[in-house]
Amino acid sequence: MPLVCGDKNIATDTEGFLKHLDDWSEPVAQCLAAEEGIQLSEPHWELIRLIRRFYSVYQLSPAMRPLVKYARQELGSDKGNSLYFLKLFPGSPAKVLSKIAGLPRPENCL
Repeated sequence: MPLVCGDKNIATDTEGFLKHLDDWSEPVAQCLAAEEGIQLSEPHWELIRLIRRFYSVYQLSPAMRPLVKYARQELGSDKGNSLYFLKLFPGSPAKVLSKIAGLPRPENCL
């Protein structure tokens, strides 16, 4: 079922991940976040930019452990921990964050 965002229908897979990474934009991220019940704030955007940088470097959507390690290196220990991610992206943070950031589903996430 497509994601309806403004006047656009955006192709997604059965779990809501974008079928075409080029369809991602900040407004699309807001629509994806709304589907997850998340209102994006600056801390959310900081992690969205972080995971998109990770993807651009490694061509891979990270599972939780490498994502937290990367965040610790890039943002410091106050933001590089699983509790911080869980607070902003409840449930399965790496999976939800990848979805909102327009990236493929991480392979090791439930």
